[in-house]
Amino acid sequence: MAEKRNIFLVGPMGAGKSTIGRHLADQLHLEFFDSDQEIERRTGAEIAWVFDIEGEDGFRRREEGVISDLTEMQGIVLATGGGSVISKDVRNKLSARGIVVYLETPIEKQVARTQRDKKRPLLQTKEDPKEVLERLADERNPLYEEVSDFVVRTDEQSAKVVANQIIAKLDF
Repeated sequence: MAEKRNIFLVGPMGAGKSTIGRHLADQLHLEFFDSDQEIERRTGAEIAWVFDIEGEDGFRRREEGVISDLTEMQGIVLATGGGSVISKDVRNKLSARGIVVYLETPIEKQVARTQRDKKRPLLQTKEDPKEVLERLADERNPLYEEVSDFVVRTDEQSAKVVANQIIAKLDF
């Protein structure tokens, strides 16, 4: 693992990828990126607007491009969007260009952590958020497991503790 100098965080919305990623980057003296924030920076628009105008397919194309660009860098921590692993190309680039950590969290924690967040387009429907998250978990959890080098649960610990657990597993 020592030759890989990037850490890529994957997992569902509400797993803590951005918060944990910032702690990791600070502790390891690496640069932090969030793929959703980078999409917003490049488009000059919020993710919800991109979804509204371009649909999920358009958003996913933008996400692929951003992740492709960011993973070419060295010495970064990247928090990916929850659905980024749908793309085989994204999974291949993550696997080839860094250490992939799956931040696993139960549906109940996801519901609690996302219930007031209006910036998650897939949860802004009439459908029950728990049902949406369960459906996404069925589809995406196997992909998170496939692409990850290791799994860390984020449900009962602070972001700083989780970051320290990840650091302990790294061979930097």
